[in-house]
Amino acid sequence: MTDGLAIENYEIVNDLLIVSFADKSESMVSLKLLRERCPCASCEGETDALGNLYKGPEQALNPSSFQISGLQPVGYYGLRPFWKDGHTTGIFTGALLKTLSE
Repeated sequence: MTDGLAIENYEIVNDLLIVSFADKSESMVSLKLLRERCPCASCEGETDALGNLYKGPEQALNPSSFQISGLQPVGYYGLRPFWKDGHTTGIFTGALLKTLSE
């Protein structure tokens, strides 16, 4: 699955994630916003066939919640951050990264 925004390069600079896409565009997203908008099922929830939203318990965030210990590419379409507080399940697509940078 791809949203048309292939991720070509990425790096963390201070408290920003900077992403370069194959179409030569770039996005910059603060790590704080990235963590606050984690798209995983635990953070954002999942909707069943009847429209019921299921979500994990609200996580208490602390300073390490906004620090990244690593990033893993997911195909060409996404990035999976490894947060220093142990959270690792969110995959950010190129489209979501573009939206968050606007």
